[in-house]
Amino acid sequence: MPVPFTFVRLQYRSGDWDGVDERMPANLLHSLIQYTTVPVNQKEKAVALDSPDIFNYPFCYLSGHRLVQFSAQEKKNFIQYVRNGGFVFVDDCNHDIDGLFARSFEEQMRQCFGAGALKKIAKNHPIYSQFFKFPEGPPPTSFELNGWGDDLVHDYLKGIEIDGKLRVLYSNKDYGCEWDYDFRNKRFLAEDNTKFGVNILLYALTA
Repeated sequence: MPVPFTFVRLQYRSGDWDGVDERMPANLLHSLIQYTTVPVNQKEKAVALDSPDIFNYPFCYLSGHRLVQFSAQEKKNFIQYVRNGGFVFVDDCNHDIDGLFARSFEEQMRQCFGAGALKKIAKNHPIYSQFFKFPEGPPPTSFELNGWGDDLVHDYLKGIEIDGKLRVLYSNKDYGCEWDYDFRNKRFLAEDNTKFGVNILLYALTA
């Protein structure tokens, strides 16, 4: 019997990992149930980045507004997790490109994987056609179009590839807040905006 998918939110010692997009995981899990046959645990699980428990899960989510500064063990686990085939979706809740979260997270990636490891993802990357089709690349969010931050639409995501597979997906688009609503309210949307989230989860499970 297949192991149910668990949405894991990473706890890290710096920043505010626990103060963002509380309803988003349940919303994405509902979409996974709605559109696919993937078995799921219907509650997210918080796992400390410095814990060996992270190696039990194929997908992890890391988000926040503030400083990202890994401890030595957190850095070691992050590197090992990614190099062993784990997938980390990272979302900047500030939806900017020069805020504290963005600058500090990108510096952590430089320290973990070297300068230049975090690169723009091409619009024809498989993650944009994994299940639903996004020929223009990452869909925009209302926070980019109407929000604060740099008030720009970012037409690309960044990522780190290991052995030709995307292992870290990094967004400045604030998908976490875009999808942070009760799943029952999706019926009021002209188009379900969580579909790209389904692509992300399925890519993480199959890549």
